[in-house]
Amino acid sequence: MRLKTRLIHGGIDGDPHTGAVSVPIYQVSTYRQEAIGKHKGFEYSRTGNPTRHALEAYIAEVEGGARGLAFGSGMAALSTVLSMFSKGDHLIVGDDVYGGTYRVITRVFSRLGLDATYVDTTNLSAVEAAVRPETKAIIMETPTNPLLNVSDIAALAEIAKAKGLLLIVDNTFMTPYWQNPLDLGADIVYHSATKYLGGHSDVVAGLVVAKEPKLGEELHFLQNAIGGVLGPQDSWLLLRGMKTLGVRMEEHEANTRTLAKWLAERNDIERVIYPGLENHPGHELMQKQARGFGGMISFDVGSGERADEVLSKVKYFTLAESLGAVESLISVPARMTHASIPAERRAELGITDGLIRISVGIEDVQDLIEDLEQALA
Repeated sequence: MRLKTRLIHGGIDGDPHTGAVSVPIYQVSTYRQEAIGKHKGFEYSRTGNPTRHALEAYIAEVEGGARGLAFGSGMAALSTVLSMFSKGDHLIVGDDVYGGTYRVITRVFSRLGLDATYVDTTNLSAVEAAVRPETKAIIMETPTNPLLNVSDIAALAEIAKAKGLLLIVDNTFMTPYWQNPLDLGADIVYHSATKYLGGHSDVVAGLVVAKEPKLGEELHFLQNAIGGVLGPQDSWLLLRGMKTLGVRMEEHEANTRTLAKWLAERNDIERVIYPGLENHPGHELMQKQARGFGGMISFDVGSGERADEVLSKVKYFTLAESLGAVESLISVPARMTHASIPAERRAELGITDGLIRISVGIEDVQDLIEDLEQALA
């Protein structure tokens, strides 16, 4: 089954009891049992719900893993994954991860005894050098948020396997339509499903997929024990949204390629960052490990003041924290998504006050170009 077909027919297709084409919303908390311990697969909706189960089976099939799990947000998903580790364990984390990832590791899990070293995951030697006896996992994004750095998933998987580590990959930006980290050797993939997977700015959710059944069982235990599960209504919205993932991602990318080339030709932009541009250092690697380049662009307009001007004048780009929706969104990471990262660290990474990040929607690309033209003028 090819990917576009799998997005329509994968997982649990419809409802066998009624013939409904769409999986029903099972808005229920508990289930009648025939006898103690004798039930029809569901006991209590924190442990399992039929609508959520359909979503979990679906994302596992689409990502090529053994088990999927759905959570109330991307951060709930990541926090549950981090709960696999114990006091004294050490993690290697990409140095250009989402600000919320940095925040939860440094300000929450550090208090519970987890230690982390932040490393440029594009530098394989630096990753190997950061491994300690107590290291348990490598956590990474590719492309990263917001600098769109590209790391070699297969090479990092080889390092992880040789050192006995888990490789955990945030696949939010690329989605399983363009990139499948589990096929490249990763052990766990997770998503802020709020973004491209939902795609319509109407649901907050997180998804995790484990490559192997044993790891999936461990994560399900933690999901049930901690309880940050996704409700049935939001599970249904996500199932519905993902049906159109293929056509949306192709339109996102087509618009993004056009917009990135247009920005790169301007002389009033300091830098344009998009892996689909041939001058991007990760361009060839992306061609090797992914089927596309995604719908995110970052570009530097030179100063925070000019960034504010642009944001105040755009009409079709919505100033918002999120990304991956059908409408185009715009933000300044230094003061929004990555404000929790210390200013000196942002400066080291190159997240300047003038860096603008856009999530290119599926509007007519000429309208988007004209909108940015008048805002930049």
